[in-house]
Amino acid sequence: MTDTLDILWQTLNSGLPILLLHFLTTLALLGLGVGCYALITPFRERALIRQGNTAAGLTLGGAWVALAIPLAATLATSGVWLDILLWGSVAVLIQLLTFGVFIVSFRDFRAAIESGNVAAAALLVGVQMAVALLNAGAMAG
Repeated sequence: MTDTLDILWQTLNSGLPILLLHFLTTLALLGLGVGCYALITPFRERALIRQGNTAAGLTLGGAWVALAIPLAATLATSGVWLDILLWGSVAVLIQLLTFGVFIVSFRDFRAAIESGNVAAAALLVGVQMAVALLNAGAMAG
């Protein structure tokens, strides 16, 4: 029994720091991605959310999930910290570019979200999720 506990303790001691490094790196990339997303949006989601704007809440929540999906794939398939950092950054850039292309394509999107148009928000979330899934598939290789 003592040998088994020693082995488990050694495994935990050697694996936990790596797990935490990988997880915290991915979490930092997620936070950075959402922060960049908030900077490039033509509207201020947090202020709109405080006012009860459901459409703004959907777009920001969708951004969180759409950024997390390819990051999770990178985390699951990369065993090396630098791989996670590199490919996670690429995944975030792809998602941010997706949003940028969407905004350019739908020029009245700002007004739609500011007026609480949930259909417009759902369209953006759908596009972000579709690209996130493809992005994750590519990251998983």
